[in-house]
Amino acid sequence: MAKHESITEPPKQLILVMFLFLFVLDVSMIEARQLFACDLQNGQATHLPFCRTSLPIQVRVRDLIGRLTLQEKTGLLVNNAAPVERLGIKRYEWWSEALHGVSNVGPGTKFGGSFPGATSFPQVITTAASFNASLWEAIGQVVSDEARAMYNGGMAGLTFWSPNVNIFRDPRWGRGQETPGEDPVLSARYADSYVRGLQGHDRIRLKVAACCKHYTAYDLDNWNGVDRYHFNAIVSKQDLEDTYNVPFKACVLRGNVASIMCSYNKVNGKPTCADPDLLGNTIRGQWHLNGYIVSDCDSVGVLFDDQHYTRTPEEAAAATIKAGLNLDCGPFLAVHTAEAVRKGLLSEDDVNAALAHTITVQMRLGMFDGDPSTQSFGQLGPRDVCTPAHQQLALEAAHQGIVLLKNNAHLLPLSPTRHRSVAVIGPNSDATVTMIGNYAGVPCRYTSPLQGIARYAATIHQRGCIDVRCGSEEQFDAAIAAARQADATVMVMGLDQSIEAEALDRTGVLLPGRQQELISRAAMASKGPAILVLMSGGPIDITFAKNDPHISCILWVGYPGQAGGTAIADVLFGTTNPGGKLPVTWYPQDYVSKVPMTDLAMRADPSRGYPGRTYRFYKGHVVFPFGFGLSYTSFSYSLAQPAPSELSVPLSSIYLNRNLTKQSSRGAMKAKHLDCDHTPAFSIHVEVKNAGSMDGSHTLLLFSTPPRGEWAIEKQLIGFEKVHLAAGSQEQVRFNLHVCEHLSVVDEQGTRRIPMGDHTLHVGDVQHLVSLQVLMRGINPP
Repeated sequence: MAKHESITEPPKQLILVMFLFLFVLDVSMIEARQLFACDLQNGQATHLPFCRTSLPIQVRVRDLIGRLTLQEKTGLLVNNAAPVERLGIKRYEWWSEALHGVSNVGPGTKFGGSFPGATSFPQVITTAASFNASLWEAIGQVVSDEARAMYNGGMAGLTFWSPNVNIFRDPRWGRGQETPGEDPVLSARYADSYVRGLQGHDRIRLKVAACCKHYTAYDLDNWNGVDRYHFNAIVSKQDLEDTYNVPFKACVLRGNVASIMCSYNKVNGKPTCADPDLLGNTIRGQWHLNGYIVSDCDSVGVLFDDQHYTRTPEEAAAATIKAGLNLDCGPFLAVHTAEAVRKGLLSEDDVNAALAHTITVQMRLGMFDGDPSTQSFGQLGPRDVCTPAHQQLALEAAHQGIVLLKNNAHLLPLSPTRHRSVAVIGPNSDATVTMIGNYAGVPCRYTSPLQGIARYAATIHQRGCIDVRCGSEEQFDAAIAAARQADATVMVMGLDQSIEAEALDRTGVLLPGRQQELISRAAMASKGPAILVLMSGGPIDITFAKNDPHISCILWVGYPGQAGGTAIADVLFGTTNPGGKLPVTWYPQDYVSKVPMTDLAMRADPSRGYPGRTYRFYKGHVVFPFGFGLSYTSFSYSLAQPAPSELSVPLSSIYLNRNLTKQSSRGAMKAKHLDCDHTPAFSIHVEVKNAGSMDGSHTLLLFSTPPRGEWAIEKQLIGFEKVHLAAGSQEQVRFNLHVCEHLSVVDEQGTRRIPMGDHTLHVGDVQHLVSLQVLMRGINPP
């Protein structure tokens, strides 16, 4: 550890300069601040009820809508909402993005002036590998601080269309990098945590408004001539209930998200943005969304122009609004809704209902409460963006997301005394923009892998390939010569947005071009240990590297954000002990050759040679399994306290007089037939010990295997917890479980059932058996 430098008081002149600088920033922020509704200085409409903060929000919303003409109403149905000058309502751009930091992808946010950048965290797939819910919420809190600051400075909106919580079903999907991975429980907990970080914990007032997207079964962009605008996702009720819809349900029920975005694709023949069952009946009816439903950008136009779902544009406008859509990202509803009303396809009350949801969210954000500087978060400004604490959290997130996949002979971590020179090779060796993935903004700063490693050792840098496509061996010789010369070789390879991105799915999972050849030749020539570092969002078949004895170690770093280079170097040299786990299965290339991206079935079907998807349903060979990740230390588990071996689940009083004896004695009971509210919760206590010689963080993954049966799966994740343990220490971790939530399965009709019989719970090699039986004598008192 470096010695601390002495701290001296700064000269008074410097203090004065800093004060003046911050004063100028604050003045410029005030000058740039967007105009707002209900401005006391303006007085145009402040006397009207919708401006009175003392009234309930629903009363204010009803008053405002009642004052609008039909033309004014339709102008508010789109992302670039038109002003209503006579009521003091200014133009508002709904579309801003904050996937892993404030982004300028949407037109609602821009950088410049007092806000040259914002903290850029690792891409979502990378932070998902941390399996750390408190980290995800903390990132959301930082992002919303910076978003509010930029809103106060007139550089952003308050409605951010993030996170992306689609299931990473197919390893070729170009947008899988934006998601928390393949598991619905992991994705649901990420969604809940990040949304609460963005929005805050007040269920009425919002810090910013998050949006969970893209609902639903959206995980194909452009593959083999099939694009998202024309794709019809054929999905069973079973897969919708136990896979695709799980994260969205968690967004609404647990995260209290302010918005859901419907997707481009059709599901079972209907565009999602025009499906009343998916929108009105499910999101609004069953889940009770307290917010608005927005289309993906130009989705309403797509369902008319590309999918030909309706005969006329007015019918398309009517179909989407009546299905439950409230806001169109695109101009379509502003152009065609009024005519749809005039033709009797839609009532003005339908339009009012759509507007009520969007305006309610704006009022929950304080956008009709007058001057933002007088409200909560109103004092956030330029000094609250890219703070040292925020940038340190970005580094910590990158540390926690790195996954150690191979460490032969424990050659990592490197030693600064033994490995004084390092050959840094590969097309991503000096990456900057690549590290922040897609849907990113302008970062505070970058530290490339080359720069990070240079802090620990002398570097010999040779890219080896011009870019990740690596179409030529022209630069191979120089890279191999560097490997021969240095004490260690670090090869930073993988993918970037030219290989996997929105509108760009991969056709396979191998490394691009001649990367494999460069890796193998440089590793064979390396004088010291050869370490492969992979940047990517999706999984890569690196079986060759896994089996190559010349490649000592492999790290997957995802897209590690603005501090990625520092994090990689810290792990390589042991300042940080890697503790990440893969949030997706890494398949071999022959898997994707058997499975078309267009097949959304999750479960294996041997009758047609279909192997199934994700660790829950695919049982074939893998390169690395879901949840895999090594450490520089070792951990052991044991059950810490006796756990229940039998649990009785009471039958609901509604069904006591029905003939359910046969169902209850064996098989799986419908959850609605059981009194889940009076089913006792139970806990599993696991003692985890750091049995090695190095401090480290570790994730405990709790899986359940239900009894063999018609709808059973091999295993499913039901919980996870992250702990940090000093070498030689131990800690007890408690998993709180509920039978109906954690031990259910889903039948072909999409109905949740609780299998009776033996359920196996397992963490690592520790297993515990819990037997369930139905209590037929009624409801026990709580």
